Amino acid sequence: MRQSFTPGDLVIYRKTKHSTHPGPRAANVHPAPNGDTYSYTVDKFWIVEAVDEDGTIVAATRRGKRNRLKSDDPMLKRANIFQHILYRSRFAQLPTSTSSDAVTAPE
Repeated sequence: MRQSFTPGDLVIYRKTKHSTHPGPRAANVHPAPNGDTYSYTVDKFWIVEAVDEDGTIVAATRRGKRNRLKSDDPMLKRANIFQHILYRSRFAQLPTSTSSDAVTAPE
């Protein structure tokens, strides 16, 4: 089911990561079968910058990186009012200038 997003929407993307030392915001931590690394998720707090005609969105991070995501990605959800208030300092602010920065897909 495809969600409809508009520029300015606050979204939370649950990104899967792998490392030997999960950070303090790591959730769903699971050790690898041989025990050398961990698999975990980290919530990323982004703001929708643009919505393409095919339904993909461009989400901006706090540091200006842009990510292209499908709107039906199961790891992507719109922030509710409580998350907006609780995590307001983690969400990006839309830049006032429209520069042509690189857009990347999440790993």
